[in-house]
Amino acid sequence: MSTNTTQQPQRHFDLHTKGFGYLNRIRKVIPRKGQPFWAVEINCLHGNDGESTRFDCNVVGQEAIALFEQHLAEVKKEDNVMASVVMGDINLHSFIYTNGDKAGEKGACIKGRLLKVKYLKVNDSVVYTSEPPKTHAA
Repeated sequence: MSTNTTQQPQRHFDLHTKGFGYLNRIRKVIPRKGQPFWAVEINCLHGNDGESTRFDCNVVGQEAIALFEQHLAEVKKEDNVMASVVMGDINLHSFIYTNGDKAGEKGACIKGRLLKVKYLKVNDSVVYTSEPPKTHAA
């Protein structure tokens, strides 16, 4: 007697991006309808010349949300915030500038979801790391 053990094909694929960089525009968004959420701009560093790529993310990971509530709720614009992050569902978003010097021009940004923070530094203080500190054998 045989049984059919075929599985359904996977219909969802994950795309996770890891990076390290500066957190800017840290804000709690309070929409007219729906639940408040955290959003952040992450300028991830790459290359040898200090280049960066900007990501505009909604914070969705429960641990990441807790870190924002605990350590970043009172952060000031002039504070220096750096983090090692994991993002998901990144995609290119195009738009037309409506204000300023670029009004009427096309623009683009990379949007995504902040899933996890692995390291967080505010100004000169490391406030969170997801990995336990290494101990040296005596």
